[in-house]
Amino acid sequence: MTRTVVRASGLTKRYGSFTAVDAVDFELEEHRIYGLLGRNGAGKTTIMQLLTGQLFPNAGELEVFGRTPAEHADVLRRVCFIAESQRYPEDFTPKHVFRAAPWFFEHWDAEFAERLVADFRLPVKRRLKKLSRGQLSAVGVIVGLASRAPLTFFDEPYLGLDAVARHIFYDRLLEDYAEHPRTIVLSTHLIDEVANLLEHVILIDQGRILLDRDADEVRGSATTVAGARAAVDEFVEGRTVIGRESLGGLASVTVDGRLDRADRVRAAEAGLELAPVSLQQLIVHLTGGDLAAEPEASDNVITLKKGAAA
Repeated sequence: MTRTVVRASGLTKRYGSFTAVDAVDFELEEHRIYGLLGRNGAGKTTIMQLLTGQLFPNAGELEVFGRTPAEHADVLRRVCFIAESQRYPEDFTPKHVFRAAPWFFEHWDAEFAERLVADFRLPVKRRLKKLSRGQLSAVGVIVGLASRAPLTFFDEPYLGLDAVARHIFYDRLLEDYAEHPRTIVLSTHLIDEVANLLEHVILIDQGRILLDRDADEVRGSATTVAGARAAVDEFVEGRTVIGRESLGGLASVTVDGRLDRADRVRAAEAGLELAPVSLQQLIVHLTGGDLAAEPEASDNVITLKKGAAA
């Protein structure tokens, strides 16, 4: 039986008159990889700080491993949070960081950390203030992976890594996750890079959850229909439209929901082109990337809310 490790109900965080997280409900299950996605300022980091006890909510209920995270040390010992701007004492070296890690993470694997150091070619005796941004990112990634914390958050710490190093991170994460399952939450702008890693997607925008679905349901769940405007409009009538662009007599419309064989035959007969929508493209549409492109069609444009039928 799958166990729920995080349960949030009506979770709210305000800063004065600004609401960063607005009465959200969600759950995280054990042994799954989640993508917590959204634009800058959407509320992703605030949610992770609430879950890791760094912030107190203004309203709502929050349980991590069945308890309030900010008030129970035994909960925090099972959690690892790695941020993009992770801070360490300036006089520390990576070796100091890795030696201190077992004090905070009871599942710390020093041997795995050493292998990761070699993979990322990290100079462990160089002071942290002398490291490049990519090397600092590698320190955080190594801590997050080798901690093997039952609940691990990566808040874009790998942005400083080059493409080769990022793919090393993805490969090592999947390899170790297969041998040592835990709940992992990835927050990133590099959505297409991590799309195949994710088992569940939570999309947040302006403090509210727009999408909360298994990744398999999301993949291929939207299609772009392009062609003559009249033919496109006729084809998408009655469907959930999440994006629209027009140029003269041509239109390109993104619809939610899978197309069956009959739909594809009908599109071909109408001379329309169909294209799958990547996870990153879908998120651009759902967070308003193209929704304002054509005000006259606003009545037919619907933002896909949590739990909306495909």
